Amino acid sequence: MIREIELPLHTDERGKLVPVEFDSAIPFEVKRTYYIWGVPSGVVHGGCAYTEEKNVFFCIRGRCHAHISTDGSTPAKIVLHSPNRGLFVDNLVWHEFSDFSPDAILLCFSSTNYLPDNHIRSFEEFKKVVQ
Repeated sequence: MIREIELPLHTDERGKLVPVEFDSAIPFEVKRTYYIWGVPSGVVHGGCAYTEEKNVFFCIRGRCHAHISTDGSTPAKIVLHSPNRGLFVDNLVWHEFSDFSPDAILLCFSSTNYLPDNHIRSFEEFKKVVQ
């Protein structure tokens, strides 16, 4: 399952503010967060599905493309480009990110601490698991 998450955006003469209230905005208890930036042109980040982990991704600066598949079909492209609009990615969902703008910062909230055996790293293997 995937779905868009929209956080409130407050704007006034002082600037913009986006609060993240974990108990209502993120559909799981956050155990880990990380962010990705400085991705060279042409590089694809991710390219996996997790057996246990759930994530919410926000491109808090710039833009990038998420490529998502829930069933092993050709991944759909979703553009992430707003700091208050994110993407919930459940476990057993293939996801990868590409086409990062030079200023892009991709923020992730994760439901688990790092689990090295949690990854399906081949799209062919992913298709076998979900079909």
